[in-house]
Amino acid sequence: MAKTTGFLEYSRETPERRPVLERVNDWFEVYQDLPVQKLQKQAARCMDCGVPFCHTGCPVNNLIPDWNDLVWKDRWREAIRQLHATNNFPEFTGRICPAPCEAACVLGINDDPVTIKVVEQSIIDRAFAEGWVLPEAARRRTGKKIAVVGSGPAGLAAAQQLTRAGHSVVVFDKQDRIGGLLRYGIPDFKLEKYVVDRRLDQLLAENIEFRPNVNVGIDITGDQLLEDFDAVLLAIGAEKPREIPIPGRELKGVHLAMDYLTQQNKRVAGDRIPASEEISATGKRVIIIGGGDTGADCLGTTHRQKAASVHQLQINPIPPSERHASTPWPMWPLQLRIEAAHEEGGVRDWNVMTTHFSGDEAGNVRKLHCVRVGPKPARERIPDSEFYLDADLVLIAIGFSGPVQQGLLEQLKLTLDSSGNVKTDESYMTSIPGVFSAGDSRRGQSLVVWAIREGRDAAQNIDHFLMGDRQRLS
Repeated sequence: MAKTTGFLEYSRETPERRPVLERVNDWFEVYQDLPVQKLQKQAARCMDCGVPFCHTGCPVNNLIPDWNDLVWKDRWREAIRQLHATNNFPEFTGRICPAPCEAACVLGINDDPVTIKVVEQSIIDRAFAEGWVLPEAARRRTGKKIAVVGSGPAGLAAAQQLTRAGHSVVVFDKQDRIGGLLRYGIPDFKLEKYVVDRRLDQLLAENIEFRPNVNVGIDITGDQLLEDFDAVLLAIGAEKPREIPIPGRELKGVHLAMDYLTQQNKRVAGDRIPASEEISATGKRVIIIGGGDTGADCLGTTHRQKAASVHQLQINPIPPSERHASTPWPMWPLQLRIEAAHEEGGVRDWNVMTTHFSGDEAGNVRKLHCVRVGPKPARERIPDSEFYLDADLVLIAIGFSGPVQQGLLEQLKLTLDSSGNVKTDESYMTSIPGVFSAGDSRRGQSLVVWAIREGRDAAQNIDHFLMGDRQRLS
């Protein structure tokens, strides 16, 4: 595959980030393009490794060696066909997926892995630029109607697969714009929204009907869905946030991360936020509780809003700088990650547990009180390690605990699993025949690439449920 000795001749190279002082003054994507010649050399590093572990490291089983070989040979149009064979939206995964495929790359055993994610994004961006991404409308319609509730990557992937199979698909979303967390959860500096919009244009041309501003379970009942459609797919995500039930949580200025991020995405889209509802870091002392991707998204957003200071707190100990022995290849490695937002500033602190908040007479948060803790699972408090940080804005970014159960799930009386997710069988069907679930609502908070995989798998099972032929979407 690719150049036989490429991995010996070329070193790993990734795109440069735009200068910090430039990028913190706008909302455009952080990374610059890698020149074509350099991209081809990166693709040439892909080894003829016999057993491509990257296939199994990638949840959608991308044909990575195949399209790396085609990029090296300058056969880009064939490369996009191979890429789209397993992944409906490589422009999303190429930007925001953490790349478990690279962690599983065979070259990574004793060298830097292939820059798979960069090549992936470059293929799809070139395909859009060259006009190769065209609608693929079904030649025949089946007469079957399917409702997809939720327009994130799982819902959109399923919708595209189903409409191409000839079904009539309606996608509902409670937000005013389609895209789910791609639209309102991921900051523009990681995923500019024209990237979402250009793909939605293709989906519209493939006869998918979008109905934004429809909160299924309120504006439309579960019974109405079952009556009006032949099958229903729930791709509602895992939007129930993990909370911190400690004293002072009710103080003004303590907010959930997604409320903060959604609001800023709406600002960038041109919406005006009422002053009484505004959450802004401008000129404030900000504390972010949570050290994951959402915490990093909040961090980058506070830099662009010109916070006075930012601290990001993590309850776990600092990871090692290199892959830890407990997560050997090809596992996803436990190691410290430096995101673009960390490079831009702020203070990261580890082994910190928040005990309570305190505020002023007007009910505004003013201090965050903490204690140092040991490693999990005990996380025992270290004696005499209490301290506090001044705070005007606190953002809680410690993840999600499953789908929101009020509304649609209550109406349908679906069976849930022990984690509060929608329980399904191996065909993605819930406890109600004809009602399916995919993505975070079924598996819990996860990666965009898993959402796409689940959407595709659910679509295949829905098609089989309606038509009885397992080969149609295989």
